Amino acid sequence: MTQALLLTTPARNLVRLTIARGITWTCFLVVILFGIEVMNFKLRVVPIIAIIVAMGLFNVATWWRLGQARQVTDIEYLIHLLIDVSGLTLIFYYTGGATNPAITYYLIPVAMAAATQPWRHACITAASALVAYSMLMLFFEPVPELRHTIGDSLLTLNVLGMWLNFALCAGLITFVIFRMADTLRQRDRMLSRTREAALRNEQILAVASQAAGTAHELGTPLSTMVMLIDEMKAEPVTDTQRADLDLLRSQVDTCKRHLRELVASAERRQSDPPARVNAADWLEALIQRWLVMRPDVTYQLHIDHRAIPLMADPTLDQAIMNLLNNAADANPRDIAITLGESSFKEDTRRVVISIVDHGPGISMEIASRMGESFISGQSRGLGIGLFLTHSTLDRFGGSVSLYNQTEGGTLTEVRLPHPDTDPASPSSISQE
Repeated sequence: MTQALLLTTPARNLVRLTIARGITWTCFLVVILFGIEVMNFKLRVVPIIAIIVAMGLFNVATWWRLGQARQVTDIEYLIHLLIDVSGLTLIFYYTGGATNPAITYYLIPVAMAAATQPWRHACITAASALVAYSMLMLFFEPVPELRHTIGDSLLTLNVLGMWLNFALCAGLITFVIFRMADTLRQRDRMLSRTREAALRNEQILAVASQAAGTAHELGTPLSTMVMLIDEMKAEPVTDTQRADLDLLRSQVDTCKRHLRELVASAERRQSDPPARVNAADWLEALIQRWLVMRPDVTYQLHIDHRAIPLMADPTLDQAIMNLLNNAADANPRDIAITLGESSFKEDTRRVVISIVDHGPGISMEIASRMGESFISGQSRGLGIGLFLTHSTLDRFGGSVSLYNQTEGGTLTEVRLPHPDTDPASPSSISQE
């Protein structure tokens, strides 16, 4: 059966109903054969066996139907429940009617409908079971042997049958009904995550629109600043002033370059997937670009080994750059950057980038809300940058975690899929 079909909630519930039906009618067959062969029950064997065989064939047909591409609907699920009620009614008619100790098994389809179906369908199932039970109080073929006692005890076959039926119902309710309800809870959680992702994408779109407008507006003042800096350098200045002007010019050039990269990246993203790069070379180049913007930073870079592959694009560059800037905002001195790999499960590896600063740390409130919305930690400069970073890493199948160090400062840990072993590798990621 197709995976897409099994992922739908009605299809999963129908699978569990089919399993429960198979268990139920197998137990009925065993008990009836035991009663006929061992307890000498006087039953009409032909219609009883015919009913059991018919329900078995229907179960086989249901498994075949689950392998088809057609989606399971609530109406179809209701029809299955009503067929189960009909089958139970026929088998109870030939085995004692309302005096059959298994008569309360009607509660199983009623409970399934109540746990998984709309209100109207649950009422239809309950009403059909109630009508069938009521009819079996008046019309049935009696089984006198059910009143016989077992040995010299007061225990009758009817009471023993009630206990067996209770055990079967309790087991099915505990397993099947719980699993059905758990499927509904999983669906609700998935819908909640989808709504959160939609809200986050809406916020990102708003930021992107604002960024595009701001990038267009910044071109003119940056050009004016370049012209003024060049005019100031043409005049007699001291060596210290000339060094400051050179620094200003390099910063302005960096801003203009980033604006050009922003436009070029926006044009490429729809057609160019993430590219496979050497993680060590990529990170070293990224740090050199970062140092142009943050010349006050001192750092230590440790690379476990240089043969680590990574899927990257400009959005990932910006995400890591945001984290580096956050660390520099906390304390620009002695920032420790580590590139390595880690394994969580067999045959699953992750590329890990760790950034350790010696700042004041972050509050637990900010850490717990990271990535949910725009957050702000004024002493750290955390806010929209961290929000966008979390969204980018999530698109890559990665994650970012922040931890307060016992000796002070913050550990920022980025985990990205390894392109060779991780099924979530960005080699298969589509650009959003």
